[in-house]
Amino acid sequence: MSATPWTLTVDGLLLTVRLTPKGGRDSIDGIETLSDGRTALKARVRALPEDGEANAALVKLIAKTVGVSASRVSLQSGHTSRLKVLKIESNGAEIAAMIAAF
Repeated sequence: MSATPWTLTVDGLLLTVRLTPKGGRDSIDGIETLSDGRTALKARVRALPEDGEANAALVKLIAKTVGVSASRVSLQSGHTSRLKVLKIESNGAEIAAMIAAF
C-alpha cells in the first residue's frame, strides 16, 4: 500500500490518477484513498470518454499543472479505466512536491 499516488523513477515518476470524464470542468481535486488502500490523484475533465478524448485532456491537464510539455506525459495503463497510471518525464522529486500540495 502506498501513502502517495506516485512512484519515483529514474527519469521522472509514475502517477496514479482517478479520472472523472464529463466532469464539467478541467481540474485537480486533491488526493484520495481508494477502497483497496491505494491513493490516487483525483482529476476531472470536460471531455467525453470517447476516442481517447478524456485521456488526451487528462495528459494536457497534468502537463499544465506540473509545468512540463504534454509530450513528456504519457498514459502507461488504464486506457479504458477510471484508474490510470501516467508517466511524467521530468525531475521526479519536484513533480512529487507539486502534487503533494494538492
